[in-house]
Amino acid sequence: MKRPIQALICLALLISCAAAQQKNASNGLPPIIDREIIFGNPEIALAQISPDGQYLAFLKPWKDTRNIYVKNINEPFSAARLLTTETRRPILDYFWSRDSKYILYTRDNNGDENYNVFAVDPAGKPVAGADAPAARDLTGLTGLRVQIVALPKTDPDVIYIGLNNRDKAWFDLYRLKISTGEKTLLRQNTDRISKWIFDEQGKLRLATRTTVNAEKEILRVDADKFIRVYSCGVFEACSPVRFHKNGKQVYLETNRGAEVDRTELVLLDPESGKTSVVQSDPLNKVDVSESIFSEATGELAGTMFEDDHRHYYFKDRTFAAGFKVLESRLRGMDVELVSRTNDERLWLVNAYSDREPGLYYLFDRKSGTLTLQFKFRENLPRESLAEMKPVHYKSSDGLEIPAYLTLPKGIPAKNLPVLIIPHGGPWDRYRWGYNPQAQFFANRGYAVLLPNFRASVGFGKKFVDAGNHEWGRKMQDDVTWGVKYLVAEGIADPKRVGIRGASYGGYSTLAGVVFTPDLYAAAVDVVGPSNMVTLLEAIPTYWEDARKGLYARMGDPTTAEGRALLMERSPANFTSNIKTPLLVAQGANDPRVPRSQSERIVIALRDRGSPVEYILAPDEGHGFLRPVNNMALYLATEKFLAKYLGGRYQEDATPEVTARLAEITVDPKTVVVAQKTEATATEKP
Repeated sequence: MKRPIQALICLALLISCAAAQQKNASNGLPPIIDREIIFGNPEIALAQISPDGQYLAFLKPWKDTRNIYVKNINEPFSAARLLTTETRRPILDYFWSRDSKYILYTRDNNGDENYNVFAVDPAGKPVAGADAPAARDLTGLTGLRVQIVALPKTDPDVIYIGLNNRDKAWFDLYRLKISTGEKTLLRQNTDRISKWIFDEQGKLRLATRTTVNAEKEILRVDADKFIRVYSCGVFEACSPVRFHKNGKQVYLETNRGAEVDRTELVLLDPESGKTSVVQSDPLNKVDVSESIFSEATGELAGTMFEDDHRHYYFKDRTFAAGFKVLESRLRGMDVELVSRTNDERLWLVNAYSDREPGLYYLFDRKSGTLTLQFKFRENLPRESLAEMKPVHYKSSDGLEIPAYLTLPKGIPAKNLPVLIIPHGGPWDRYRWGYNPQAQFFANRGYAVLLPNFRASVGFGKKFVDAGNHEWGRKMQDDVTWGVKYLVAEGIADPKRVGIRGASYGGYSTLAGVVFTPDLYAAAVDVVGPSNMVTLLEAIPTYWEDARKGLYARMGDPTTAEGRALLMERSPANFTSNIKTPLLVAQGANDPRVPRSQSERIVIALRDRGSPVEYILAPDEGHGFLRPVNNMALYLATEKFLAKYLGGRYQEDATPEVTARLAEITVDPKTVVVAQKTEATATEKP
């Protein structure tokens, strides 16, 4: 009897799938894109050419976890050799030593952000029975954090690192020998130093620190003392970029001064303190976004500014000529210089657009040849992707908000379900290009808005400062007025608007359902803080240099006035306002937003009988990085949004993802919070 029953089930599934495809065809939407193709492990990612041009390294899944592979530059990718065998956490980034003898990467423990540095030989061979050469832990610390400070050109076997092994709040400066792992203390950090700056000859020249009053200082490092040579206020930026090739001046990105709004690239003489402007935005719209230097000559090659799109301005004729060739051959794409050889003959470049995740080419500047290396997410159906449009709208006080709008492909942009996705930070921003969340949810039938609300960086000092003390107020208005803009344009169905965000975006999600309780029909909060006082009290010890700056922009929990402001902006204190069904996702090891921040929200809604779902990953920190966890989260998210907003969703999933979602889904009835945390979180303004 089993086979006939199975046949009937299969027939029913086929009929269901056929009906779904027929419905999709009738309403014009492209076929559903498998979430695994959008969010799963990419086949190849994050490629980097070695400084000597001999190798190309990249990330590729091994046992479903991103690891480092390497191949000779002229070999096919099928000949690549596995270099690392991480199985618990994906490798997110890596870098080459200056002499190409080592690849180095960092790894923490299940999201606790306590990183160690590892090195592996790209020419190494596995020992008998091993799958890859042995990766060496160069730092071997537990419960501590390593910072990468500099890689000197003059000694390629050295990395300068910061270690907080003496004082968890401050990082002492060490020289780390890659070949042996030998560490040598260079400077004890007893002066609140936040950054050490070396010149191009590998000599320690400058340091930065934040004073107890949150002023930023740039200090000249003399043999026996520090001399302040430049400073800027708490709401200003002044950050050293790189020493000039003459060794006498240093490039800074700064917006110091009441008359200066947008960050400029300037040259500072550390001996005299004199500065001169090198480059500001010719269009007078945005901050300098990137400074590009020639590794061969040490000269400033150009700058990049990014408003709705990116714009390059080159000072080096050979760089300008190279980009002109690339742009002529890769029309309709934005071109990004990914990595290059020391002699700069070979460039690895990425050509991308809103509907092209990335085409990676090797450009030989001498011969002029441009050779495709790989397509990022090769299996993604480009023809089904939707256009991302820059839009601008006015907020509650008339401030213009830049944003990006992605509309579902193939159907009229009228009366659609909408998803608003505030970014994290909040001192970050959205950029034009391929955005996996925007494409995923647009494919499911949603109009997706990515707002750069006030406090987003890149748009000038005034725009950032407009967000000071405005969490849950004008910053939230900027999101709310984005919904109003879409409704006024006829794009949004006002009864089917959802919001989804992570980190600060999670806070904005909670603030949205608390302070505008009738606006959203569904909400998804991922590692979002719900109580601003406990958030600031729980910031990691190694953020000590940023503490006063956070207080200045958010509110000072050590004063009665500041504490009252923070409490009145904390969604945890106003859960009785929530009418919106809520999905909450949290990493158990989050060092920034403790799980109690999420669990108080879950408990409050559970006790009121309000719709709430809870996902808790025991092996994650501030965000979901393990592919199986991330996939489970998106499976739950799209079903949740479909239930309340009416978009499409993909019903099937791999057995591993289905099982993992069951493992990390927590019954709200079982959630409890420790008594001490509960008492702190329930304080009222």
